[in-house]
Amino acid sequence: MMGDSSPMSVGFVGLGNMGRPMARRLVDAGYGLLGYDAVVDVRERAASEGVPVGRSLESVADAHVVVLMLPDSRIVQQVVSDVNFDQALRPGSVIVDMGSSEPMATRELAAQLGARGVRMVDAPVSGGVRGAEEGRLTIMAGGTEPDVDELRPLLEVLGRVVHAGPIGAGDAVKALNNLLSATHLWVTSEAVLVGERFGIDPDVLLSILNSSSGRSGSTENKWPNFIRPGSYDSGFALRLMLKDMRIATGLARSTGLPSRLGEAAESLWSGAADALPSTADHTEVARYLRKAVGAGEEPDDRP
Repeated sequence: MMGDSSPMSVGFVGLGNMGRPMARRLVDAGYGLLGYDAVVDVRERAASEGVPVGRSLESVADAHVVVLMLPDSRIVQQVVSDVNFDQALRPGSVIVDMGSSEPMATRELAAQLGARGVRMVDAPVSGGVRGAEEGRLTIMAGGTEPDVDELRPLLEVLGRVVHAGPIGAGDAVKALNNLLSATHLWVTSEAVLVGERFGIDPDVLLSILNSSSGRSGSTENKWPNFIRPGSYDSGFALRLMLKDMRIATGLARSTGLPSRLGEAAESLWSGAADALPSTADHTEVARYLRKAVGAGEEPDDRP
């Protein structure tokens, strides 16, 4: 449990597309939160939206709970290893890694932090920017049951909390989830293009799929909301999706159960990543696939 009975304070590192609305919800819920991001423009935008922002990384570390919403394990390790940040951590506090990290790296980091009296929970999320804004994220928590239960009231401000298992389990589930998500987005895009070439209106096809056994997050959300309108702005980068896919296929190999379909999907997504700009949203694989198979330009009569 926390070392005192004072209200829970929160440090929040990473105020990008996902972190900013998450931090804002915690502020609105009454938590004493101080946020930080290495990018000045990102800090300024968060501050303009009502998120209190600190001047340095260490300024957010002296809190009961320090949330990290960062792209990968390498950056998480950089933040936690920062000398000033490390010195500012209070014994008994909890670091909550809510980005998509590597399960084994998370376990190693948790052991390092535990040696100095700081606890760790991995709690990656699914639900995208809209889920973050509306507090409807699925939060996959890895850690001890007491630590997850202690954090539950805070995390439930952001969405539905599921205790996935011991430390690293949340990261493992998140990677496996995104491997599934990426695989069905690719095959959904293929199916829509095949249907379109056969003369079936994509909206009609999606409507049918969404009341049939082929429905998925790709048919219900990504195609109707980001691909058909041509915005390709889900807020989750293609390269982050590919990173999570690689974590999942690596995890499969480490268990002795290689994911043959997953590895094939990873290879296809890797080709898209090589061809598209580094800033590409992950939904842009649909546009990439349309061009790659010679299906022509997107219809001009999109809604």
